[in-house]
Amino acid sequence: MTTTPDRTARVPFWLRWLVPALLVTIWLAVAGIGGPTFGRLDEVSSNDQASFLPAGAEATAAQNWQAKFRDSREVPAIVVIENGSAFTQAQLGQAAALAGRLEALGAGSTVIGPIPSRDAKAVQFVVPIDSSREVKDIVKELRDEMRASAPAGMQTFVTGPAGLAADLASSFSGIDGILLLVALGAVFLILLIVYRSVLLPVAVLLTAVFALCAAILLVFGMAKLGWIQLNGQSQGILSILVIGAATDYALLYVARFREALTHTRDRTGAALTAWKASWEPILASGATVIIALLCLLFSDLNSNKALGPVAAAGILCSLFAGLTLLPAMMALLGRAAFWPFRPGLLPPAEREPELATGLEGQKGLWRATGNLISRRPRTVWTASVLLLVVASAGVLQLKAHGVPQTDVILAASDAVDGQDALARHFNAGSGSPVVIVADETKARAVLDLVKASDGVGDANLLAAEGVPVPTGEPGAPLAAGAPAVARGAAVVPAVRDGKVLINATLDYAADSSEAEGVVDVLRWEVRKIDGGALVGGVTATALDTNTTAQRDLVTIIPLVLAVILGILMLLLRSVLAPVLLVASVVLSYGAAMGVSAVVFNHVLGFPGADATVPLFGFVFLVALGVDYNIFLMSRVREESLKHGTRAGILRGLGVTGGVITSAGVVLAATFAALGVIPIMFLVQLAFIVAFGVLLDTVLVRSLLVPALAYDIGPRIWWPSPLGRPGAGPAGRPAPSAEELEARNVGAG
Repeated sequence: MTTTPDRTARVPFWLRWLVPALLVTIWLAVAGIGGPTFGRLDEVSSNDQASFLPAGAEATAAQNWQAKFRDSREVPAIVVIENGSAFTQAQLGQAAALAGRLEALGAGSTVIGPIPSRDAKAVQFVVPIDSSREVKDIVKELRDEMRASAPAGMQTFVTGPAGLAADLASSFSGIDGILLLVALGAVFLILLIVYRSVLLPVAVLLTAVFALCAAILLVFGMAKLGWIQLNGQSQGILSILVIGAATDYALLYVARFREALTHTRDRTGAALTAWKASWEPILASGATVIIALLCLLFSDLNSNKALGPVAAAGILCSLFAGLTLLPAMMALLGRAAFWPFRPGLLPPAEREPELATGLEGQKGLWRATGNLISRRPRTVWTASVLLLVVASAGVLQLKAHGVPQTDVILAASDAVDGQDALARHFNAGSGSPVVIVADETKARAVLDLVKASDGVGDANLLAAEGVPVPTGEPGAPLAAGAPAVARGAAVVPAVRDGKVLINATLDYAADSSEAEGVVDVLRWEVRKIDGGALVGGVTATALDTNTTAQRDLVTIIPLVLAVILGILMLLLRSVLAPVLLVASVVLSYGAAMGVSAVVFNHVLGFPGADATVPLFGFVFLVALGVDYNIFLMSRVREESLKHGTRAGILRGLGVTGGVITSAGVVLAATFAALGVIPIMFLVQLAFIVAFGVLLDTVLVRSLLVPALAYDIGPRIWWPSPLGRPGAGPAGRPAPSAEELEARNVGAG
């Protein structure tokens, strides 16, 4: 870096004060509008699993047909009353009287029940809930009413799709408060330790928080216009991603700003010098992540499509905050930002040392690391690769085929307990039937086949009155409050456009893998009779979601890799280096997934993983992992142009080591904060990304990449002129690896 003269007097007033103050004021206004919008995200958020499916999925097509038979806005809640012994006639009468109380709540259409179990130790009600209202609030009312009105000594539960959705929404309720507090607290503590400054961590956190406010405003607007579908999962990831990315970009800029302050007293000049040195890697990093996230638009799952633009909007706002707000604050604060350990001016001879080995001026950990790499580069990168390959073997244990919805919620859940109660006393699939849409002329044959199928407890046609006949129980409801058909009576089916609806209760819980297997078989069997038949319902929705998610892996991963490779080639003006960098990050991803699989199965005892976990893990780890390689290799290229490739590698590693490690620790800590939300998917994603980022920061970026690049030498930049054999700085021949090793040994 050329010595920058002290030009404070020449910098105009508007550039020193007005422009930075204006930028800070604009961001204050954005935060003032976006901050309050955070509490309104629930207005445009939905956690309905069925709405995440693509329009072409069979479960979606079946759901569309269901809408023609009944109010498609309704989602069933199953109310269960469980007794320690068989219900007496008097207790059954008390239970029957509860139907009126449930009707009085006005949750939706007609309440069905009570329906007694085979062992007479439980009864259930089917309570349709209008999903256009707040399902969580209605479920709470149902639970309060049942606790107050149920016969003494009996347990009550509200479960089914509505109960599970309500408990899922409650689990996400910590996103607005606890998640942010944990993430911001972790970031502040790390920055305090790294910089031993009071003002700088505050400035970096303000950058992250203001970026989040802008992202929330942007996402709220897109959701309000109907461009995206927002859910609690996307909200949590958005918050963490923005805080982590904005902090990463801020740390890179702060490192260049601090370095510039050692060359000049001019805070404005230092801020501009730092901006010129950091804008390209920050922009390349942000563009890589944004485009990788937008590749999710090619997913067949609407939930993945929604996350793509939501997360990309967050990175875009982080990018703008890192390149405008933080430089403006640094220009205003100058050295005061680092108080009490303000950087001083270096003597002119130390500002740009002549490099022979690349280790000059370095000390401590990064000098030792550079020394190891320069002496044994092939041993270092070979050992690193072998370690990653061994860790990747754990991928064979990964069970990412979806998990029952009752296992998704890790906290105490009344709905999960209710599902267990249903399984003890009723057909396990009671309350969440499989729905078959069949041709009217073939309905009887399809019904007979379904009834005879393994895993199906009972099946009935939807009655002409439009009310599903309760199935799988020993008799009709005691007090249905709606038309019901006695077992064995002729049913006049409801017909819409030549189609009928069949409800089938399974012997297995609706969210179990066994139930999915039954649905898979039913789809093949019913089409032998009716080629246009559709099989839908809760189980079919979960099955189609898992199948689509696994298909997305094959579609999205090549796209993401191609995008990242292209951006790296443009940034580094090379072909070989980007290919090796992408290969290293993919290997790091495999190792992270392998270790995660072992931890999930044998340490945390999870029954499996959501089918979208590998895809999300790949997008975040590969896109974010490349960030650190961008930060490293862009600086290595800069130093290589001045000092030669091998010296430039050691110099680049030394000057970026601290900042990149700090950035990795911060990002890992922010993603780890997702673990406070008791949802299995988020806990698993938190571990995968946090561990993967640390692995990438400590092993891949610190040892594997620099050692491999050092071993290859100038050819790493092929086919650019910098990669020609013997290419060195300023036209001088580059020293060989043996010459540099001898110099390093001599330097001690």
